[in-house]
Amino acid sequence: MATKVVMEALSPTMEEGRLVEWHKHEGDAVKAGDVLAEVETDKAVMELPARADGVLRKVLVAAGATVPTGGLVAVIGGADEDITALVKAAGSGKREAPAEPRAPAPPPKPATSAAPTPTLPASRFPLPVGAEGGGGGRVKASPLARRIARERGLNLAVLRGSGPGGRVIKRDLEGAAAVALAPATPAGGFEDVPLTQIRKTIARRLAESLGPVPHFFLTVEVDMERAWEAREALNALGEEPKISVNDIIVKATAQALRQHRECNAWWQGEFIRYFNDVHIGMAVAVEQGLITPVIRYADQKGLRQLAAEACDLSQRARDRKLAPEEYTGSTFSISNLGMLGIDEFTAVINPPEAGILAIGAVTRQPVVHDGAVTARRRMRMTMSCDHRVIDGATGARFLQTLVRMLENPLAMVC
Repeated sequence: MATKVVMEALSPTMEEGRLVEWHKHEGDAVKAGDVLAEVETDKAVMELPARADGVLRKVLVAAGATVPTGGLVAVIGGADEDITALVKAAGSGKREAPAEPRAPAPPPKPATSAAPTPTLPASRFPLPVGAEGGGGGRVKASPLARRIARERGLNLAVLRGSGPGGRVIKRDLEGAAAVALAPATPAGGFEDVPLTQIRKTIARRLAESLGPVPHFFLTVEVDMERAWEAREALNALGEEPKISVNDIIVKATAQALRQHRECNAWWQGEFIRYFNDVHIGMAVAVEQGLITPVIRYADQKGLRQLAAEACDLSQRARDRKLAPEEYTGSTFSISNLGMLGIDEFTAVINPPEAGILAIGAVTRQPVVHDGAVTARRRMRMTMSCDHRVIDGATGARFLQTLVRMLENPLAMVC
């Protein structure tokens, strides 16, 4: 019996997916569990598996197209099985990938005596007829080549591909000279770039948070001298991984949340869910946006364990290799821009969480300490609170505990 291949919800928040590349093609034999295609979700690039044995009889969605979850993308069936009804139900023919937006043609420019733009040797990489910038058409390229070019900021228009019909494929990019692959100057002075799945999700989540969630903000300044000294002493032991300031902040925050369960909570509409365990969401900047991997049971882990887990999750987040359970279920989040030189900022709450902590840079500042003016390391933190869950005094008490732990690191082991 024929089996529908649908766009599966590969993450809890996924509403649509973009087919990056098909690994199986029409006529290929498949077994349940085989990887049919790669799909870009709102958080990662994941594999779409076959759910039945048979032959991939029909591919209904081309690589590059975006499909809502539950949408039919292919049909698996017997070699001679009639699948006409399933194909008709999905619409006639394959769904094409969306056309790339093109800028309007610029006005004619006067002739100049500027040196010509360098090009690749004509014997191997001549500019194809009909390529972007050459004849007004669209460059033929595989999805993988397009992805590599997009990630590296390369211009496909200067290549003649070695694939079928002059299609640019991965190996054409590997042998190309960098000067000839420089990004093309957008016609008309601008460039329209389609939204990625992760950027769509960020836009939607921000609207869901800043609109309905009544934010208020609490800012404190922390003396980080002792925490800094504790970090240097631990790292001087030569053990791996090295401890970062952020690891100490995560540990202190988790400990403080354990004492202030009213901040370790979710707004659920008709009730508030208070958590006994602390799962810290750690905002990580990735190439196309932001993702928040989760350190689970952070209050129960030592600094070395936290550091190792944070490093692993951050790297796999940047590689878009996180599993759904690794970026969902946080009870409180931390966003740290201190390493980028930001002194202070406010972060947007990640619903249904009730709070997020924005961390600024640790800097040496002149302060009065023990009756004398001296330079000490200081850091500013701002807590964004959902006023439906956290009152001002509640948030202030949590921050008092957090400041005490950071200024006296031994408090974290008491």
